[in-house]
Amino acid sequence: MDAMSIARLSTTIAETGTRQDVSMAVLKKAMDVQASSAAALIDALPAAQSAPNLPPHLGNRINTTA
Repeated sequence: MDAMSIARLSTTIAETGTRQDVSMAVLKKAMDVQASSAAALIDALPAAQSAPNLPPHLGNRINTTA
């Protein structure tokens, strides 16, 4: 190998590492944005309300013969 081939190989390896670092940073940022969006959607859901004035036996049995 001559000096130019070694220099070219070294530059290629360095560029590949930089591309991978940038790709990982973009992926992490996208995941952060997605997590933030999901949290906002969950926070936007209305609070669950309990059913008022229902008898205590309601919902204890399932009709499996219907």
